[in-house]
Amino acid sequence: MDRKLSAILAADVVGYSALMERDESGTFERLRARRKELFEPEIARHHGQIFKLMGDGMLAEFGSVVDAVECAVSLQRGLAERNAAVPEDQRIRVRIGINLGEVIVEGEDRYGEGVNVAARLQQLADPGGICVSGKVTREVEKKLAFGFEPMGEQKVKNIVEPVQAFRVILEGRAARRPARSSPPRWVWAAAALPVLILFLAGAVWQFWPTAIESGKPSVAVLPFDNYGGDEATGRLADGLTEDIITDLAGFPEFQVIARNSTEQYRDKPAGPREVGKALGAGFVVEGSIQRQSERVRITAQLIDAKTGKHLWSQRWDRPDEDLFAIQIEISEQISNRLGGGAGLVQEAGRITAHRKPPENLNAYELYLLGTEKLEQVNQADVEEAVRLLTRAVELDPGLARAWVELSHSHGVLTGFGVEPEKNRALSAEAAERAVQLDPRDAEAHAVYAIILGDRGEIERAKAEFDTALRLAPGQFEVLTFYIDWASTFGEPERTAELVDKAISLNPGFPMWSARIFTHAYFMAGRYEDALRMLDRLTPENYGRKHWVMRSGALAALGRTEEAKVSVTDGLKRFPNLTVEGFVNIPGFNEAERQRLIETMRLVGFPDCAKAEELAKMEKPLRLPECTSPQPH
Repeated sequence: MDRKLSAILAADVVGYSALMERDESGTFERLRARRKELFEPEIARHHGQIFKLMGDGMLAEFGSVVDAVECAVSLQRGLAERNAAVPEDQRIRVRIGINLGEVIVEGEDRYGEGVNVAARLQQLADPGGICVSGKVTREVEKKLAFGFEPMGEQKVKNIVEPVQAFRVILEGRAARRPARSSPPRWVWAAAALPVLILFLAGAVWQFWPTAIESGKPSVAVLPFDNYGGDEATGRLADGLTEDIITDLAGFPEFQVIARNSTEQYRDKPAGPREVGKALGAGFVVEGSIQRQSERVRITAQLIDAKTGKHLWSQRWDRPDEDLFAIQIEISEQISNRLGGGAGLVQEAGRITAHRKPPENLNAYELYLLGTEKLEQVNQADVEEAVRLLTRAVELDPGLARAWVELSHSHGVLTGFGVEPEKNRALSAEAAERAVQLDPRDAEAHAVYAIILGDRGEIERAKAEFDTALRLAPGQFEVLTFYIDWASTFGEPERTAELVDKAISLNPGFPMWSARIFTHAYFMAGRYEDALRMLDRLTPENYGRKHWVMRSGALAALGRTEEAKVSVTDGLKRFPNLTVEGFVNIPGFNEAERQRLIETMRLVGFPDCAKAEELAKMEKPLRLPECTSPQPH
């Protein structure tokens, strides 16, 4: 009798009997197609082999437990993508269980407790989910970009000892809040429109940040493990750790434990809870680096130091030809995941703030709640944001980040037409105060640049943006604010490239940034990309400029009939959507302005409104005789 250690993957279709009862032949064909086009190729690609098929279930063996888990994730993602195009009652969902254990080898078949435990774990998994044993978790938790949520010890059928089970948390399943509202630049185009904030689906975690003097949560970045063992990889690990600490320290939303404090945990077995308690950290970042066959594999994960729960994880697998570039990219990715308005740390702080009665909130928590209100981009919530943020700066006049958000809030109210002169002045005052209080705050410089740009002080605005980018070249929001103005500075092609970078930093980018990205792509002549950005919005959330760009992009791509419909729909929404309204748009250079005007005339928007309205203008414009949209 031969025995060997194997990773066993067990999969079973959810609700198979009901599916067969509703549509026997259709279910059989869909299941067979999924096996042929997805399961068999993916298992083979991950160096596994199917050794048993059981109607609605299957068992597969892998020599590597890492391959088994990666394969399971690929299978569930592949099924989810295919199910999206299938009616609910025809979807094939599976549960997957994975165990690492000794199996009995008999020809092509496998038997024993190693197989039985995998089958029982499969029964514990959620539909569309993956459940693994404690042995699997211990082997792969620092090698893969997935979190593992403890399910406790499970008593399962025909297994004497309880089985320690873990639920695999797939990438992208953690809850993420979108970034804060857009700057005043785009508000003129959609001030009266409610903005639907994008959320990524997932569970909201429980987190209690460490109580430190500032009220901010803190993060400890542990030395990255060197799985390669060689000096070169060790230097890369040290450099990456140092870069992440430096980059995270640039985010005012939280505090970062100094490296001389975390260095003591190099090669020292200590759990996140122990580290968090010893260092006063609410979050722990840990990771590893491995080099093999001219490739480098890096993993990183964020852990709640109080509960030990994995909140986020990611893996990078790249050629090692340019380790420095890889190091920069990884540091930027981690910084953007943890920091900024969309950051996990800030969101955790908001959750905690909501649990406290108003009289117990400190300035930092008021700032967090104010930014949350600001994200809703409707007048009532923005006015509440001003109230909360004003209280924050009254409690702590030196809290620069609260002044940044206060500037945003007053700017948005200006766009809503609420006491525009007063709010414009208050927005500028708050931005200047933020820069004075913290010259190292990149977003403070970016917000001040926006104020200067709206005033027409383009050179000074560019200088402030340059400072912001120097301080935080990879911060999503700073980069996005710059993108909103870069084409005005005469750099449309580079602007579009920066959009590509921003999207890579934050694939779940919020709606307000999609507005900005649309403009950047349109001005660079990347019309397909501009339309793709507009698809992230709904027509109800288009501003005037977005109808112009949509119509122009469709016409430029030869989609003439769709362009006609777009013009008609835009004029229904904005009856005075005319060329005259775009001639004196503040904050655009002449090339941008002419591009919009030429586009409007090309697709059929009227040059001006009623002639008598022109006469009322302080500086009547010299335009051709008023026309109506002409058919094309």
